Amino acid sequence: MKRLVLLTLVMCLCSFAFAADDQAKPSKASDRVQAAADVLNEIESAPDSGIPQEILGKAECVAVVPSMLKGGFIVGGKYGRGLASCRTPKGWSAPAFFTVTGGSVGFQIGGQAVDLVMLIMNNDGMQHLLSSKVALGADASVAAGPVGRHAEGNTDWKMRAQVLTYSRARGVFAGVSLNGAVMKQDKDSTREFYGHMMTFKAALTGEVEPPAGANAFLTTLAKWAQEAAK
Repeated sequence: MKRLVLLTLVMCLCSFAFAADDQAKPSKASDRVQAAADVLNEIESAPDSGIPQEILGKAECVAVVPSMLKGGFIVGGKYGRGLASCRTPKGWSAPAFFTVTGGSVGFQIGGQAVDLVMLIMNNDGMQHLLSSKVALGADASVAAGPVGRHAEGNTDWKMRAQVLTYSRARGVFAGVSLNGAVMKQDKDSTREFYGHMMTFKAALTGEVEPPAGANAFLTTLAKWAQEAAK
């Protein structure tokens, strides 16, 4: 009986933690666009830490998940909703909305919200992204990205990683492993933002003109990518 009471209490505490974090997550697609812009601004405005300029300047696509949820008891899980944009001849593409899910076994309790940034570094990685569903580590190689303003001493990302991943929690910014996570199109957010369904490929290759509602994210992304390329 005591074990049952203890298990029930733990489950309630975990549910409360998840609910609290979920309330902090941007619920509407338009809110997510602004939140993603804020994440990039805050990360890139940090004087000594952030995404190395050599990496951001060469990224083919950038994906941001504001307030991705991590947590659980015994079995940890990850879930988030974000948006991505890719370079096109006309500039950064209209955003494509996606979910990212994944799990890992570990002794965890409670929940934690983190901001997640993923950089698709080459054409192979971009082609996986355009398929509207990609398993990180299986379809596309993924690695924790190096942190700092410059990455001359770390050349691994140039040779092997199609996707570099970063997370920020409680002000701490670091590379993070997302092996086993799956990115796929968020159809509900796509319909909400554009008013109709469209493929990842249509959005990310420039077939669709970015709507005015995407300006906050795309302007911020263009600003920092241009700074990085100097």
